Amino acid sequence: MQKFTVLEGVAAPLRVVNVDTDMIIPKQYLKTIKRSGLGKGLFSEQRYKDDGSENPDFVLNKPAYRNTKILVAGDNFGCGSSREHAPWALADFGIRCVISTAFGDIFYNNCFKNGMLPIRVSPEDLEKLFDDADRGSNATLTVDLEKQEIRGPDGGVVKFDIDPHRKHCLMEGLDDIGLTKAKQPKIDGFEQKLQADRPWI
Repeated sequence: MQKFTVLEGVAAPLRVVNVDTDMIIPKQYLKTIKRSGLGKGLFSEQRYKDDGSENPDFVLNKPAYRNTKILVAGDNFGCGSSREHAPWALADFGIRCVISTAFGDIFYNNCFKNGMLPIRVSPEDLEKLFDDADRGSNATLTVDLEKQEIRGPDGGVVKFDIDPHRKHCLMEGLDDIGLTKAKQPKIDGFEQKLQADRPWI
């Protein structure tokens, strides 16, 4: 899993509340179990018209936000079904951080397991970040996980909280498998002792 330390870039404003996982990645893209290639389906019902052409009004189709790494979103982002394809699609598009006032619980947990940082902020701070994001390529945000702060283009700082264990895993690039492998010496030691103590097993 890719480490997350400091992320800097233009943030895309998505002023929509209750964005569910079906909106993030519609059901027709769920046939695959691969994590790659899902970026094309991200918000597909909003990004594309019925004829397959791009919807120029959707934020991620606007020139300033085509390569965004940070999404500033309305309240209750990632609600709905538990599909892990939602963070997969966001990550495949290039988004590594989503900022909102609240998240669906399963989506929130899935983000951490896939190297993404979901940040909860107050409604007041979210409005400040929306203002920055609305400026497009004229403004960039810096998300500093170690310092637990979001720095705006004009020097403003928004602090955020995060569980220490999740912070450690993101900064070290450890998913659940990585955490297990980090304990390999202890696992090997246990197996050797078990074999010595109970050779019949």
